[in-house]
Amino acid sequence: MMRYLTLLAALWLWAAPAPVLAQGGPLRITIDEGVIEPLPFAAPEFVAENAAAAQLAADIARVVAADLTGTGLFREISKDAFISQITSFASPVQFADWRAINAQALITGAVSAGSDGRVTVKFRLYDVFAGQELGSGLQFDGTQNGWRRMAHKVADAVYSRITGEAPYFDSRVVYVAETGPKGDRRKRLAVMDYDGANVQYLTDSSSIVLAPRFSPTGDRILYTGYETGFPKIYLLDVASVGRRVLENQPGTMSFSPRFSPDGQHVVYSLTQGGNTDIYMMSLAGGTPQRLTSAPSIETAPSFSPDGTQIVFESDRSGTQQLYVMPTGGGEPRRISFGPGRYGTPVWSPRGDLIAFTKQSKGRFHIGVMRTDGSEERLLTASFLDEGPTWAPNGRVIMFTRETQGAGGEASLYSVDITGRNLKRVRTEGGASDPSWSPLQK
Repeated sequence: MMRYLTLLAALWLWAAPAPVLAQGGPLRITIDEGVIEPLPFAAPEFVAENAAAAQLAADIARVVAADLTGTGLFREISKDAFISQITSFASPVQFADWRAINAQALITGAVSAGSDGRVTVKFRLYDVFAGQELGSGLQFDGTQNGWRRMAHKVADAVYSRITGEAPYFDSRVVYVAETGPKGDRRKRLAVMDYDGANVQYLTDSSSIVLAPRFSPTGDRILYTGYETGFPKIYLLDVASVGRRVLENQPGTMSFSPRFSPDGQHVVYSLTQGGNTDIYMMSLAGGTPQRLTSAPSIETAPSFSPDGTQIVFESDRSGTQQLYVMPTGGGEPRRISFGPGRYGTPVWSPRGDLIAFTKQSKGRFHIGVMRTDGSEERLLTASFLDEGPTWAPNGRVIMFTRETQGAGGEASLYSVDITGRNLKRVRTEGGASDPSWSPLQK
């Protein structure tokens, strides 16, 4: 069993060894199992350094705490238990008072707001039992409208320093917003912060839209649209909401697009003459390249992070399974061999795992496996779970869950790769087909 070290947070299955600070200084440990007990932390309301910052200081501290507790790795200590109060960002910390309430980490911050609409956020993270600061204090500057982003950046820094993992809070999710009864759903593209805030609608609901996918830089989105009555691939600019169709051969249907890691190419499925294969096109133009050629359905392609391989689903073996092939095409190798059917594979941004949807014995699952198909692990089970997408750090998966019956509704859920911390993501109405952006710049 793992013992608690100073600021030892809950850790993950399949995680690489990560640095964790103990009282005696840096310590590298081998992670071999998850720690279930969340790490207790205190996050006093940030100090407002002028009157204009009073509400912002309270709001930013709340978002920081919500980000951390939402991971399932941290537990916030109630303010009712506080012995000390933080009234000045520069004052010395009374560590004994925070030890007395068993706070292992302490987050302090200060916020100032200028008359020009600019906001400055400062924070420090303390290892309470060691009685010292963990890393150096940081400062973020932005506009008043961007206060939530600054809060996410603070939480990202805290999360990374304690867990040794890459951050993911300062990111966005594009998805299909759904309204109306199950038999007549109206669908449009929407984008939001990872936690459901700051929703922006990108299309109207006059035609069906499916499977939006963020570019590696987060500034463009690919999706499948039915404006003409047949599926076509559209490329949308997030900032301007301008878009264009990626034209293909007449008489064909194209769908399931995904960007290459360099953002210069698109891999997708194309149906022609009753046969569906995987193609790749350059966004700069030119003739698309056919990557598969089999009398079966090949779809849902996804690049490896290094761009050298593509995972996809195919029924060439008689049932829906997962295959991996070189980016330039070539003989695919099957990687799924468990009972049931596999689909919608997505390569982890870390390159170590592939997430997928699995249907077996009347239930749907979100699962992960190694890139060679080994160590398959099912993370969820329900009437209908599908369409996984990875957080930027490769440790959390978001997906669609739909409830049963005539009144069933699609919602977004997230789960970590241990199968723990399953929770619903807040959205305005029904939601499906999520795609997680990279960290914002």
